[in-house]
Amino acid sequence: MHMADALLSPALGLAMNALSVAAIGASVAKVEKDELSEKKIPIMGVAGAMIFAMQMVNFTIPATGSSGHIGGGILLAGLLGGVPAFLSIAAVLIIQCLFFADGGLLALGCNIFNMGLIPCLVIYPLIFKPLLKNGIGYKRLSLASVISVVIGLELGAFCVVLQTLASGITELPFSTFLALMLPIHLVIGLAEGFVTAVVLCFVYKMSPDIIDSSQSRQCLNVSAKKVLVTLALLTVTAGGVLSLFASTNPDGLEWAIGKTTQKVFGTEAALDPGLSPEEGLFESAASLQKKTAFLPNYTFASNPDNPAGTPASGLIGAAIVFAFAGMTGLLISKVKRSKKAGAHV
Repeated sequence: MHMADALLSPALGLAMNALSVAAIGASVAKVEKDELSEKKIPIMGVAGAMIFAMQMVNFTIPATGSSGHIGGGILLAGLLGGVPAFLSIAAVLIIQCLFFADGGLLALGCNIFNMGLIPCLVIYPLIFKPLLKNGIGYKRLSLASVISVVIGLELGAFCVVLQTLASGITELPFSTFLALMLPIHLVIGLAEGFVTAVVLCFVYKMSPDIIDSSQSRQCLNVSAKKVLVTLALLTVTAGGVLSLFASTNPDGLEWAIGKTTQKVFGTEAALDPGLSPEEGLFESAASLQKKTAFLPNYTFASNPDNPAGTPASGLIGAAIVFAFAGMTGLLISKVKRSKKAGAHV
């Protein structure tokens, strides 16, 4: 559900970028030092890398000609807590945009809002956590995962339609676009909810303290080596192997745009129903992204037809996310602890 710049006006794109930057800043200020304890920071890095890799594995939606991939916000929140999860998914989306040209640069703020802020800072505290307030068990964890993912993805899809409408630069009819976006993302949400439930239940079985500490925002005091190794293996498998078998069908957003333009104009479009934003700010953003994206569309820039580009992108991207998310968590943790130590002097 990564939005492209063609769907947004420069004003809305810049406004949403500013909003997302403010949300990241507020999250850095709000995160508790215990949420990024010494044993939790590696989980932040590995979990972020896992989500990057898993997002590359598009699965086919039967009988639609569409595909979907997980967003990962609720999965990260279940492992890390809402605020650290938002910082982690924001890191994933920034790296995808800058280094792999996945999602527009002007649309980055919208993507962070729709795929990060909504699930991690809205759905997780208001739906996921309350569903587990009477105790964490496999059934409750599974139910919370599916319900939270579905509602979060539906709300994110609705926001995509609203943001496109507010931009006023496309000819996508609101009602038609919405009627296609919500059902396809409901199916995607059910599939992602199942994956989220399986992973969280598996982690809970191996190390229940990880889920418990995320719920309570308390320090994790137990070793998570087995969980880290398992998540790392899942990351390598998804990014290095399963990505080769990902569906080539358009994802839910692209499919909905294509079907909308086909119904209204009689022709199907991938992302651009008569819109050509190749000037001014759009052109500058596209030019900058072209310079930073060394593996555009998860392929080798010099040889996009080389099939090795996909697994290479998955492994390289996961490694970058691991380093970036881990170092970010470590830096925030050190600053928080330093400030606390200074306050007691």
